[in-house]
Amino acid sequence: MKYVLVTGGVVSGLGKGVTASSLGVVLKACGLRVTSVKIDPYLNTDAGTMSPFEHGEVFVLDDGGEVDLDLGNYERFLDVTLTRDNNITTGKIYQSVLDKERKGDYLGKTVQVVPHITDAIKNWIESVSLIAVDRKEGPADVCVIELGGTVGDIESMPFIEALRQLFFVVGQDNFCIVHVSLVPVLSVVGEQKTKPTQHSVRELRALGLTPHLLACRSAQPLLENTKQKLSQFCHVPVGNIINIHDVPNIWHVPLLLQNQNAHDAVLKQLDLTAVAEPPDLQEWNNRAETLDNLTNTVRIALVGKYVGLTDSYLSVVKALLHSSVACSLEPKIDWIAASDLEEDSAQMTPDSHAAAWKTLKDASCVLVPGGFGDRGVKGMILAAKYARENNVPYLGICLGMQISVIEFARNALGLERANSTEFDSQTSDPVVIFMPEGSKTHMGSTMRLGSRRTLFQTPDCVTAKLYQNSEYVDERHRHRYEVNPEVVGMLENAGLKFVGKDETGKRMEVLELPSHPFYVGVQFHPEFKSRPGRPSAPFVGLILAATGQLEAYLRTQRNGS
Repeated sequence: MKYVLVTGGVVSGLGKGVTASSLGVVLKACGLRVTSVKIDPYLNTDAGTMSPFEHGEVFVLDDGGEVDLDLGNYERFLDVTLTRDNNITTGKIYQSVLDKERKGDYLGKTVQVVPHITDAIKNWIESVSLIAVDRKEGPADVCVIELGGTVGDIESMPFIEALRQLFFVVGQDNFCIVHVSLVPVLSVVGEQKTKPTQHSVRELRALGLTPHLLACRSAQPLLENTKQKLSQFCHVPVGNIINIHDVPNIWHVPLLLQNQNAHDAVLKQLDLTAVAEPPDLQEWNNRAETLDNLTNTVRIALVGKYVGLTDSYLSVVKALLHSSVACSLEPKIDWIAASDLEEDSAQMTPDSHAAAWKTLKDASCVLVPGGFGDRGVKGMILAAKYARENNVPYLGICLGMQISVIEFARNALGLERANSTEFDSQTSDPVVIFMPEGSKTHMGSTMRLGSRRTLFQTPDCVTAKLYQNSEYVDERHRHRYEVNPEVVGMLENAGLKFVGKDETGKRMEVLELPSHPFYVGVQFHPEFKSRPGRPSAPFVGLILAATGQLEAYLRTQRNGS
């Protein structure tokens, strides 16, 4: 196995994940099979219990793993299906070592960070890198490892030591280190500053790892004298200093790497030059240029709880991008804090309230994504009501689907106290209830997680036509609450149809309102399987409906065009 390690220095949030994904894309374009590992040095076992404000969205994998959002980047860029073990955390490592210690596997030895923790990290990386993630037999050729955090962080020290040992074990020809750093420009001086990168590389070298490539983030392209300076003080050849400057969209990043021959440097270091092909990134080039040249836009009102940090809905944003580009449109997302739509907001912050409602009414469609807790729920219900009553295309995902059920029960059935037991445990009309198999004492990994099959109840429903599959669809789930099966008959008699159910027929998965141009709710998270060039079906439906193209599209699908 060949390894590419991507580390980061100076500051967090430089785009190590995008850099690692893009490197993988270029290597894949050279005819190599690529897999990915993300190391997160935090003590949490996984990302499942963290607030979106804390660490961005929680990405869900087919096997139910709740992982860092960077694994979403890997899956989208590389078109692979990763496992929960592709995300390594300090919590997982320590838990595995302590479990062994309790079982007596260490035969009475003193269990220490070195060698026991570092050995566990090495063994985990070596074993998970052999798992096929691209629907082919056998292991990949290259494993791209991203080390989260910043070089010098105390919490990442055991991982750096383990990676140093791994480098020594596998040898020079099987290990390539790429260090992502920042080259800032101080507005006062106007000069590209190399000192932060110099210090970052010095720190990394002091820990036993010397980078083979530097990936320098900057606002503008690096000047030649800046590269020369970095080369001299960081012991990296000028040809191996890659500049990742700001670009119009991240689909340009693999092209940036290719244009600067980053793949040649990596292939040479890994002794793969003889087996690799010249990279073919024409598809990526077309994709990036298409997005750059889009002139027509579609306005999407995203009504959510965590709109203060857009990474909270990263996969939703990407799915909207994929589907809009497929429809030759540029998405313009209007972020609306659900609480700003509520009546209380009209009293306390009237300007925000008025602005939120104006934004909602100016949008071509409404999307209510997933979330937990009761904050903002009243605002989401108002948004669903507005979309239903005014024939505005609506897509509700997970909580968004449950919101549409609550709204319909209240305003179409007259059940004024209809609610979810998540928000009101004493409600007299529980239309959304806690799942019987859920745990009320433990939060981590106790939801309905991962890929589950949804059976369409009729091939004539809009969702089945969008999926181009009249029987079923497999999508990823992450929820504790579900539509109460006891109220389904009442809701359907009033016009709300549950066109997708699980294999037992008792769990509602997809709802539609046939009298509406596009009013769809899904209990699953279709955004997690959306890919560039292969957008998620419900998102495509939303964009088509928002631009009046849905009927024509469904007609062409029906005619087999």
